[in-house]
Amino acid sequence: MLTAFGRAFRTPDLRNKMLFTLGILALFRFGSTVPAPGVNYQHVHDCLIQNKDSSVLALVNLFSGGALLQLTVFALGIMPYITSSIIIQLLVVVIPRLERLKEQGQSGQAKLTQYTRYLTVALAILQATGIVALARSGRLLPCTDSTGAQIDLLYSTSVFRIITLVVTMTAGTAVIMWLGELITDRGIGNGMSLLIFTSIAARFPSQGTDILRSRGTATFIAVLIAGLLIIVGIVFMEQGQRRIPVQYAKRMIGRRMYGGTSTYIPLKVNQAGVIPVIFSSSLLYLPQLLGQVWTSNHTFTNFVAKYFTATDSWTYIGSYALLTMFFTYFYVAITFNPVEVSDNMRKYGGFIPGIRPGRPTAEYLEYVLSRITLPGALYLTAIAVLPILALHFLPGAAAGNNQSFPFGGTSVLILVGVGLDTSKQIESQLMLRNYEGFLR
Repeated sequence: MLTAFGRAFRTPDLRNKMLFTLGILALFRFGSTVPAPGVNYQHVHDCLIQNKDSSVLALVNLFSGGALLQLTVFALGIMPYITSSIIIQLLVVVIPRLERLKEQGQSGQAKLTQYTRYLTVALAILQATGIVALARSGRLLPCTDSTGAQIDLLYSTSVFRIITLVVTMTAGTAVIMWLGELITDRGIGNGMSLLIFTSIAARFPSQGTDILRSRGTATFIAVLIAGLLIIVGIVFMEQGQRRIPVQYAKRMIGRRMYGGTSTYIPLKVNQAGVIPVIFSSSLLYLPQLLGQVWTSNHTFTNFVAKYFTATDSWTYIGSYALLTMFFTYFYVAITFNPVEVSDNMRKYGGFIPGIRPGRPTAEYLEYVLSRITLPGALYLTAIAVLPILALHFLPGAAAGNNQSFPFGGTSVLILVGVGLDTSKQIESQLMLRNYEGFLR
C-alpha cells in the first residue's frame, strides 16, 4: 500500500488530485474549529471539561469530529447528509416514482442526488434548531460555575441571534456537502466518505490521551492491542465474499457473436456495511434524549438512567446487539433484490450453472443471501459490542465511562472501509496510467 502511495505521488496528475483532496480536508478541519457567531467559546470549553463524553449527542458529535459540542460553523458535520441519503435509499424501495428514477440511469441518479441535497438542508435546519434550543436551555452541556449558577453557552438568546446561529450551522452543512462533491469530482476517493474518515480520525488522539491519563499505561497498551486486533479482523471480514458464478450464453446480433463469457456476482459477508450499527446507535440514543427533554416524568427518567444511560449495562448491550442483528437483515433485504437481479441476468442471457433462469435463480440467490447474512450480522454485532465489554473489564475501568473507547464499532468500520476503498481507487488509477501490454 505504501508503495502504491509513493508511485501515486510520482505521477503528476495523481499527485495534484491527492494534494487537492488533502487541501479540502484541511479546510474542512479548519471550519470544524471556528466558533459560530454568538457562542461563548470559553464557557463551551469549561462545560466540555465537566461533561466529557456523557452527552446523548455523542453519535452526531462523532461524525462532526467533535465540532458539534463546540458549536462551531461545521457543528452538524456530515450527519444530515448521511441521514438524508439513507432516507432516500429507503424511499426508493417504497415509492414507485423514485424507483423509476433509479432505473433511468445517470439522469435519474442526478435527480435523486438533487432530492438528497434538498432533504439534507431541511434536516440541517431541523437539527440546528434542536441543538440551539438545547444550548439555549442549558441541556446540551449542563454545567455550573463555582457559585452553582448555570453557565450560558450563548452570549445572547434574542431571536435574531438564534436565527443567525441556525442559518450559520445550516450553511456550514451545505458547504460540507459541496466540499465532499468537489473531492469526488476533482480528487481521489468518495468525498463524503473521506470527510467522515477525517472527522472520526481527528478524535483519536484526544481519546487516546484521555485513556492514558485516566487509566494508566497498562490499559492504554491493552486498548491499542485490542484496536489492532479489531482492525485486522475488520479487514479480513470486509474482504470476504461469496462469488456466485454466472455464465452468459452466446448470441448472434447482426453479423457478430456476443456473450459466451463467465463472471460472478460478489455477495459480501458484510453486505449491509456500517448502516446497521448507525441505525441501532441512533435508536438507542432516543431514550436518553427523551429523558433529558421529558424531565417531568421521573419514572421514565429513572428508567432511562438505570438501563440506557450507562453503556456498560447489560440492558444497553443486549438491546444494541439485537437491534444491530435486526437492522442487518432489514437493510440487506431492502437493498438487494434477488428477483431484480435474476430478471436482469435473464434479460442479457446470463444464468447460474445448474440453476434454471427466472424464479429458481431468484430463490437460489435469496437462499445464499440469507445464509451469508447471518455471519455478517454476528460480525457487526461483535464489532459493536465487544469494544464496550473489553474496556469495561480492562484494569482501571470505571462504570459508565465506556464511551471514551476510540476503537468503537461505528468508527473503526468506517475508517477501515473508507481506507480500503480509497487505496483501491488509487491502485486502479495507477493501473490505468502504467499499464503495459504485449506491444510497447
